[in-house]
Amino acid sequence: MKAIFIHLSDIHFGQEKNGGDIVVNNDAKRRLIDDARAEVAKLGGKASGVIVTGDIAYSGKEHEYRIAAEWLVELTDAIGCERVNVQMVPGNHDIDRDKISVPIECVLTQIRENGDAVLDPLLDSAEGCDFLYGRFAAYRDFALDYECELDLNGQMSSGGRLELAKGRSIKFVRLNSALICSRKDDEGKLILGKRQQVLPEEDGEEIIVLVHHPLNWFQDSGKARNYLRNRARVLISGHEHFPRLQVDSVDAGRDLLLLAAGATNPEKVVEDYTYKYNILVFEWDEDADALAVTINPRTWDDYLTRFRRDDAFMDGRAERQVLASPNFRRAPRPTIVPPVDRMASEGTPEVEPVAVATAATSPADTAVNVINRAALAPDTEPSPTVDQRLLQLRFFQELSEGERLNALVDLGAIRPEFRGRLDHSMERRLFRMLIKQGKTQAIEERLGSIEAKKRGDIQ
Repeated sequence: MKAIFIHLSDIHFGQEKNGGDIVVNNDAKRRLIDDARAEVAKLGGKASGVIVTGDIAYSGKEHEYRIAAEWLVELTDAIGCERVNVQMVPGNHDIDRDKISVPIECVLTQIRENGDAVLDPLLDSAEGCDFLYGRFAAYRDFALDYECELDLNGQMSSGGRLELAKGRSIKFVRLNSALICSRKDDEGKLILGKRQQVLPEEDGEEIIVLVHHPLNWFQDSGKARNYLRNRARVLISGHEHFPRLQVDSVDAGRDLLLLAAGATNPEKVVEDYTYKYNILVFEWDEDADALAVTINPRTWDDYLTRFRRDDAFMDGRAERQVLASPNFRRAPRPTIVPPVDRMASEGTPEVEPVAVATAATSPADTAVNVINRAALAPDTEPSPTVDQRLLQLRFFQELSEGERLNALVDLGAIRPEFRGRLDHSMERRLFRMLIKQGKTQAIEERLGSIEAKKRGDIQ
């Protein structure tokens, strides 16, 4: 099976400062959707998903992610994949810089100067995690809707596992390279952290690592590079806005493909520094028993005012790279390639984020007192189905915070006397509790009613 992905990076929703730039950049984004639809159709008409290697927003603000969500709906619909099949990692522009206070800046400086000796103790405490992850609040809520958890005590998160053939799979691993980013960061000064260095390994499964910053931005890139070179098969990054492709032969039976993305929406458009994205195809190469990656780089042509293939980027290289894949070879060789196209969620990540509800009134009037206590039980139910994930995506993207709170009260997840505010993680758990209770149809009816009111069909 061929797994087709649209790869985007540095989309920078919200970066435009005037109406003219908004018009021009929006047109480029619309043309990207048209181009992706046409190119995917040539490959069989249906993609497996979208990859975004950071900087979805420009200032890490909630309204920027609302615009991004609307655009991603159009893109996923155009390429034929489920709307929830988006793999993403944060970039430095996904931080709300207004939340970088003087104390936070001092702590980030200490981490840069002392490394894991300062970072590890912070990540071991709830207060320290709140301190570091609070800057990502809007991104965190947005990413949760796509099952791309962020606040994992400094650990990596795992995305979907996709079967290319019987016993031959790829798995996405997401790294947060922006954890200690500040307002301005220097190359070589960031820290990935020990908790994001040790990649998982499983027979028959090759790892695709997604990260915003290339390795040269980290102080601890040497140790991380050893794990990547020996355990990953592909490393996809963004940030620098200049696309690069490199295949390292680690040893006789092991390759690592490094793909650095151009910017989907650069801060300025001049000559070759323009709108770019990639179409990636992952498949099992039966002859070599290896992972094959086909790259179709797309670039904006200012004369044609549309996207075209970026032949200069390929620089004479073959578009299909067959990578020596030791993890494949350690598992029994497939006898047939089944026609299965699925993007299965791994369910809960390695570390389950702690959901906390905060009340806006007195301490006694807390969410624990007034929320249906079934929602506070350990989250042990099976991973949600695609339909349930799609419904969850609609619930959080189509309803305002107030509309969601009213719906949760009316559907019995929260008692009517609640006068507080829920964070996104707790809302998500309550939503899943309602699904478990068989209230899917009631949620769909609620969404339909609110949508009809917004259209003016219901007074």
